[in-house]
Amino acid sequence: MAEEKHHHHLFHHNKDEEKPIETDVYSEAAYTTQANPEVDYEKEKKHHKHKEHLGELGAAAAGAYALYEKHEAKKDPEHAHRHKIEEEVAAAAAVGAGGFVFHEHHEKKETKKEEEEAHGKKHHHLF
Repeated sequence: MAEEKHHHHLFHHNKDEEKPIETDVYSEAAYTTQANPEVDYEKEKKHHKHKEHLGELGAAAAGAYALYEKHEAKKDPEHAHRHKIEEEVAAAAAVGAGGFVFHEHHEKKETKKEEEEAHGKKHHHLF
């Protein structure tokens, strides 16, 4: 018993079972700064555009819910405190979704720039 190593983890895995093969949606090449001809830039731009639109939808929904809760706080004074808290949470979610939209827009622009550089176009920044 003293020779055996006992590891205590949250999840126990049997050594006899085969481990599932991990597949990633993104290729590692998509996150390198070097031009790689194997990267499908159109697919990546489309992916970031789609996620940007989903973020916009989430920001709009969270903002609308925050406005609804603000209205409910005025309409239902007995539970006003609860509605104000839910309004603040929804407003924070809207801000977070806005940040995600900004991030995805930047990623989309960066992918476009990488595609242009891969195809020989160069950006000359004078200022």
